[in-house]
Amino acid sequence: MKIKVTSLYVDNQEKALHFYTEILGFSKKTDFSQGDYRWVTVVSPEDPEGIELQLALNSNPAAQTYQHAQFQQGQPAMMFYTDDLNGDFERIKAKGVEFTMPPTDVTASKIAMLNDGCGNLIQLVELARY
Repeated sequence: MKIKVTSLYVDNQEKALHFYTEILGFSKKTDFSQGDYRWVTVVSPEDPEGIELQLALNSNPAAQTYQHAQFQQGQPAMMFYTDDLNGDFERIKAKGVEFTMPPTDVTASKIAMLNDGCGNLIQLVELARY
């Protein structure tokens, strides 16, 4: 078995698709609708056949409650790894994105946290090189 798709609740799929592709640099993998339902996923351009991130509309009250609680507690909804945290921080910040934590050294890594504008905090991680 292997993980193929993981989901992230968002409050607006179109806004999320713009953020995750145009701001963070992911690539759209799938996007189709049936009635009011829309399935949209993005992937890393470094691994286009890898794990897909579904941008799932938080139309379910339980999803909204979960997403809001995670955000209020300062918990990241997703973590993305990078080889150049400082470079990504500067690139993303220049596009007007709000960071709730600048690049910070922690045990065995450096992390930063940003607000995706769709109801989530996203953590960027650069592993320490020994």
